[in-house]
Amino acid sequence: MGEQLVKILNGNTFVVSDERGDIEASPSDPTGLFSFDTRFLSKWVLTVNGDRLTSLSTDDLQYYESRFFLVPGVGSVYVNATLSVIRRRSVGNGFHEEMLFLNHDAAPVDLTVRIEADCDFADLFEIKDALQKKGSYSRQADEGSLVLTYRRDTYERSTAISSSQPCAFDDGGLTFAVRIEPHESWTTELDVAIDVPGQIAEGDTRSIRDQVKRPITNMARNLARWLDGAPRLECDWETLSRTYRRSLIDLAALRFSPLTAGGRSLPAAGLPWFMTMFGRDSIFTSLQALPFTAELAATTLRELGLRQGTRVDDFRDEDPGRILHEMRYGEMTAFEERPHSPYFGAADATPLYVVLLDEYERWTGDADLVRELEHEARAALHWIDTYADLQGNGYIAYQRRNVQTGLENQCWKDSWDSISYRDGTLPGFPRATCELQGYAYDAKVRGARLAREVWHDPVLAARLEKQAAELKQRFNRDFWVADGGYFAIALDADGRQVDSLTSNNGHLLWSGIVDESKARAVAGHLMGDRLFTGWGIRTLATGESRYNPIGYHNGTIWPFDNSFIAWGLRRYGFKDEAAVVAAGILEASRFFDGRLPEAFGGYPRSMTKYPVQYPTACSPQAWSTGAPLLLLRTMLGLEPVGEHLVVDPALPYTIGRLELLDIAGRWGRIDAFGRGRVDTSRATGGPGGPDR
Repeated sequence: MGEQLVKILNGNTFVVSDERGDIEASPSDPTGLFSFDTRFLSKWVLTVNGDRLTSLSTDDLQYYESRFFLVPGVGSVYVNATLSVIRRRSVGNGFHEEMLFLNHDAAPVDLTVRIEADCDFADLFEIKDALQKKGSYSRQADEGSLVLTYRRDTYERSTAISSSQPCAFDDGGLTFAVRIEPHESWTTELDVAIDVPGQIAEGDTRSIRDQVKRPITNMARNLARWLDGAPRLECDWETLSRTYRRSLIDLAALRFSPLTAGGRSLPAAGLPWFMTMFGRDSIFTSLQALPFTAELAATTLRELGLRQGTRVDDFRDEDPGRILHEMRYGEMTAFEERPHSPYFGAADATPLYVVLLDEYERWTGDADLVRELEHEARAALHWIDTYADLQGNGYIAYQRRNVQTGLENQCWKDSWDSISYRDGTLPGFPRATCELQGYAYDAKVRGARLAREVWHDPVLAARLEKQAAELKQRFNRDFWVADGGYFAIALDADGRQVDSLTSNNGHLLWSGIVDESKARAVAGHLMGDRLFTGWGIRTLATGESRYNPIGYHNGTIWPFDNSFIAWGLRRYGFKDEAAVVAAGILEASRFFDGRLPEAFGGYPRSMTKYPVQYPTACSPQAWSTGAPLLLLRTMLGLEPVGEHLVVDPALPYTIGRLELLDIAGRWGRIDAFGRGRVDTSRATGGPGGPDR
C-alpha cells in the first residue's frame, strides 16, 4: 500500500496532502490545495535544519481540519526525539495552519524552519490529462507575504502566503530562524489565501489572514446545527450508528454553494475530481437525503433549473429543456477547451429532475417551489419527447455531438465499455439504455400528479398518464430478454437488444416501469449468485464477457446503485430482499470506517472476509455518502402518503432495535421504530425469484 493521503474540505475548496501534511504534487497527481477546479498550491513542504520530518500520527479532527504529529528524521530505526512538531490545518478560503515546535531537551535548540511553497495553478482537467499550461507565472516576495500569480490573457488566479511570526520570504517559500529554550515551545500561524473572481466581494478590505480564517470560525457551529437538524438514530448495531453519523458529516462536507446560490448548498459529487455541481449526482444524492435534510433538494432544483438548457449547442451537447451534467470553473472551461460551463452530456438528469421535484413536494408539502419551477419542469418533460427521442421510437437515446471532448456514454455507467452485449462487443450509437426509459416513465407519472394537483392542468396530466402507460407497455415488450427473464441493458441503433444482465434492472423496479408479472423474475436475478455477492449487487453479472470484479462499471459494487435497487425491490413488495441488500452494504461500511467508497470489488463474499477496495474510487463521494440514508428509509419502509408518513419496517436480524426520531416533513415531525426480523444469512433468489 502507498502512503495514505489526508484530505480536508469545505465545499468546493479542499486540501490533499501526505501524512506529514506536506504537498509535493506532480502534473498528474491530485494533491494540493484546490478551489473551483484550480490547484492553488502544488508544493508545501516543511523542513527543519534542511531535513524532512517523520509522521507519528494524524488526527482527523473534523472534515475541515486535521492535525499532524511529527518528529525530525526519516530513518527506519526510531531514536528518541528531543523535538516534536504539531501542524494543525483548517480549510476555509484557502487554509490556515498552526505550527507548534516543542523542545523536550534540557538545552536550548536553534532551528532553521523552512516552508517550500509553489503553485502550478493547474486546471483539474489538465491534471487528469497531464496537459501543459499556456499562461505565465509571476512571484512577489516582500516582508509580509509571498504572492504567486498565474495569467493567461484576462484569466488570472493568485495565491498569497503570510505568517504571524517574522520570517524571510523569497520566491521559493519562507524561512524562520528559531531559538527554543529548554522545555519551551515556539509557534507560528500560516495563512494561504486564494483569489477566485467572485468569491471575495469587491471592496472587501479584509486582510489575507481574515479572508482565510473567517469561514473557519463558523464551520463548527454550522456542522453542529446540521447534525442537530437531522433525525436522531438510536440503534443497537454499532456499525449502522457509526455509518449514519459518518454519512451526515460527509454530506455536510460535500455541500457546495454555487456563486449564484446566495449561500444555499447542494451536494458536490465527490473528492478529488468532482467537487462541483453535477446534475445526476446532485439529484440522486438529494433523493437519498430527503428524509434527513430537504434543503439540499430545494437548492439542487433551483440551481439546476437556473442553468437549464435554452438552445441547441453541439459543443456543450445542449438542448432546450435539458438539465446540465457538469459545471466547471477552471481555465480550460474559460477558454472553451472543455465544454463544461456548463456541459449537458447526460441523458438521465432531465427526467430525474422531475422525479426529484415531485418527491420533494411529497415529503415537504412545498407546493410553492413546484409552482416556481413549473416552467423548468414542463421544459424537462418536453425534452424527453422531442430532443431525447433521437430515433423517433419513443425512447430516450443518446449520442454525443461533441466528438472531441464529449462523453460517449451519457448514462450513470459512463465509462467507455460499460454498455455491452453478452459476447462483450459494444453497440453503436445512438444507445437507449433501459434505466433511461424507467426514469422517463417515472417523470411522466410524477409530472402528471404535479400537473393535476399543483399546476391545475388536467389536460397535461391526462396526456402524461397516457404517454406513461404506452411507454410501459412498449418497454416491457421491446427490452425483455425472453430467454433470460430480465431486461436488456439497452437497445442499439437498430433496435436490437444489448442483452447483458446488469444491475440496471434494479433501477427499473425503482421507477415502476416493470410489469408486475415480470417483477419476481427481475428480483430473482438481482438476488441470484450472478449479481448478488453477499456484500451487494454487482454492476455486471458473472458469466458476461466483460465481467471483471474490479472493472469500473463491469462487475464492481456501487453502494449508490444498491441503495436505489433496494428502494426498487421495496416498491414491488420484496421487503426481505431489500433488507438483505441493505445489510450487505451496511456491513461492508464497517471495513471502510463508516465511509462507503464510490465502488468496491465485486468478489463473492465467500471468497473474501472483507470487501475489496477499488483503487481509484472517490472518497468521500456524494451518492455513496447518501446510500446509508436511503437504505435506512428503505428498511423502515418510510413512504409519504398525503399528509402522513407510513412506516413499515423490514429490518435485518443484525439490528435488534432501531429508532429514527424527529423525521421532518409535511406531517411535522414523527418517529419511526423497528426490530430486526429478516434472516440475511440465507441465500436468496436465483432466476425465477426468491420465495417470499
